[in-house]
Amino acid sequence: MTQLWRYRLLISGYAVSSYGTFLNLVALNLFVYETTGSALAMGIFMAVRLAAGFVAGLAAGSLLARVAVKPLMFWTNVAQAVVMLLLVLAPEKLGTAVLFTVSAVVGACSTLFMVALRSSIPDLVGTERRSWANSLMVGGRSLAMVAGFASAGVVVPLLGFTAAFLTDAASFLLCAVTVLWLPAAMARRTQQAPAAAAARQTADATDAAPGRRRLPAALMSLAAAPMLGLMVGLRGIDALGSSSHNAALPVYSSALDPGDPASFVSRFWLFWAIGNVLAQQVIQRYVTRSGRSVGAFGFGLGTVAMSSAFILGFAGFPMAATIVIAVAAGAADGLTEVSYTSHLQTLPEALRGHAFGISATVENLGFGVGTLLVAAALTVASPFAVVAWSHGLAIAVAVVYLIRLAGRRSTETERDGKEADAGQPHGGHRDGAEVSGG
Repeated sequence: MTQLWRYRLLISGYAVSSYGTFLNLVALNLFVYETTGSALAMGIFMAVRLAAGFVAGLAAGSLLARVAVKPLMFWTNVAQAVVMLLLVLAPEKLGTAVLFTVSAVVGACSTLFMVALRSSIPDLVGTERRSWANSLMVGGRSLAMVAGFASAGVVVPLLGFTAAFLTDAASFLLCAVTVLWLPAAMARRTQQAPAAAAARQTADATDAAPGRRRLPAALMSLAAAPMLGLMVGLRGIDALGSSSHNAALPVYSSALDPGDPASFVSRFWLFWAIGNVLAQQVIQRYVTRSGRSVGAFGFGLGTVAMSSAFILGFAGFPMAATIVIAVAAGAADGLTEVSYTSHLQTLPEALRGHAFGISATVENLGFGVGTLLVAAALTVASPFAVVAWSHGLAIAVAVVYLIRLAGRRSTETERDGKEADAGQPHGGHRDGAEVSGG
C-alpha cells in the first residue's frame, strides 16, 4: 500500500470519528442536561472539555518528542472509545462522575490526536503534497460535521442516547484501526531534524547566560518561522469569533422562526459545509496543477473574508442571500484552515509538534474565553452586534497581519535583488511561510 493510500485511509477513519464527535456534541449536551437538570452543569461540562484540551495542547509538543506518532494516535482513539462505552455501562449512581471523566478524556485525547495528525502530515505524504493533504483532511471533517449535526436530530429522538454513544465509540475504534495501517517507521520516535537541533542548541546557549531562564520549546517553535507568533495569535482571535457565531446562531434562528428554530441553523451549516468542500476541491486542483502550496497571505485574506461573511450572515438578509453568504463563509474557512496548517508544517520536525500544541492551546483558550464573553453579551445585545464585535476584532488583527506580511515580503524581495546584483545565490520568491532563523 502506497503512502498516499495509507493517508487516504487514515483520513477516512478520521472523518468517521469526526462524525461520531459531532453527533455527540449534541447528544452529550442533551444527556448532561437530562441527567443533571442543570444548565450550569452543561456549561461546566463544556468548560472541563475545553480545559482538558488546553492542558493537552501545552503538553503535546513534549509528549511527541518522547512518544512516536502512531501509538499516540492509536491510543487516543482507543481511550475515547473506552470512555464512551463506560458512559453506557457505568451504574447510574456514578453518572455525574463518569460524565466529567468523559469530558476530560475526550477533550485531551482529541487535541493530542489532532496535534499528532497535523504535525505528521509532511512525513506521511511529503512536504510538496501537504496542502493537498490538509485540504483532504479539512474537507472530510466538514462533511462529517454536517452529517453528525444533521443525524443527531434523528438518532437521539428515535434510537436514544445509548445508540449515539455506541456509534461514537465504534467511530473511534474504526479510526484506531486505520492508524494501524500507517508505516512501521511512525511507530518509532524519530530523531531531531538537523535544523531543529541547531536551533535548540542556540537557544540553550543563549539561555545559559546568567540571570536568564531556558526558553521553552513551544516558544522556540513560534520564533522559528517569521510571523508565526502573530499568526497563532490571529488563530486564537479567530477562535473567539467562532465562539460568537456558534452561540449566536440558535438565538438568531429562534428569533427568525420561533416555531422551528433549528431550521435556519441546519440550513446555514449545510451550505457552510458545501462552501468548505468546494474550496477544498479548488485548493486540491490548484496545488496539483501549480505545484505550489497555499501561501501565508491566503490565511490572512481568508480570515478577513470568513469573518466578514459571518457578520453578514446575521445582518437579516433574505434567505437566498444568506445561503450565498454561508457558502462564502465555508469556503473562506476552508482556505484559512489549509493555509494555516500548511504554514506550521514548514517547521522542522522536532519543533512542529510544539507549534501545533501551543496553537491548539491558544485556540481552546480563545474559544473558551469567547464562549463566556459571548454568553454574557447575548443577554444585553443582539446576535448581530455580538458577532460583529468579535469577528470585527479578528478582521482588525488580520489586517495588521497582512500589512506586516506584505512589509516582510517587500524587504525580502529587495534583499534578494541586492544579493542577485552582487552575484550571491538567493532563494527566489517566498510566500512568508518558510522557516527562517533570521
